[in-house]
Amino acid sequence: MSTTLTARPATERPELVTAVRAAVARGTGWRDTASHVADALRGHLPSPGLLPADLLTGERDTYRSHRLHVEPDGSFSMLAIVWQPGALTRVHDHVTWCVFGILAGVEYEDLYTLSEDGTALIEAGSNPNQAGEVTGFAPPGDIHRVRNVSDSTSISLHIYGTDLDRIGSSARRFYDLPVRPAEPRK
Repeated sequence: MSTTLTARPATERPELVTAVRAAVARGTGWRDTASHVADALRGHLPSPGLLPADLLTGERDTYRSHRLHVEPDGSFSMLAIVWQPGALTRVHDHVTWCVFGILAGVEYEDLYTLSEDGTALIEAGSNPNQAGEVTGFAPPGDIHRVRNVSDSTSISLHIYGTDLDRIGSSARRFYDLPVRPAEPRK
């Protein structure tokens, strides 16, 4: 379950917004842009104090998105996501590139590929993303789910290459398919 709320204005993070704006303005392809934005976020990763205490609460098994900034030209949006213990997204892919940094806790990312015939997902790995780590990706090949399997709340900052106020969600598609283990390499 996810809801989106507005958090503190981006003026409280001017260096991060400026760095992301410069990375996006380079005009490279999605994968390179994600890499440049990840570098910008690494250089300006906020502390867990980014959100006030009242936005860190929630029920077990839920996550909440808090809008931090939408660039006026629609080129990127920033969200802080608070993941309560047990929170889990559906398996999904994205409409654009995404970069995220972990501010507190650990978020597990399960990666998948689509089978050649499109009837199943194939396990492609799992990443435990720790506090302080930054990663990113770009479609195609971005099928994943995120979960918090710990007993404590985790917080992450996500930057998407689109105007989320306009389109509503970064998810392009949700996958409700059987999952198969990866084939052993020959």
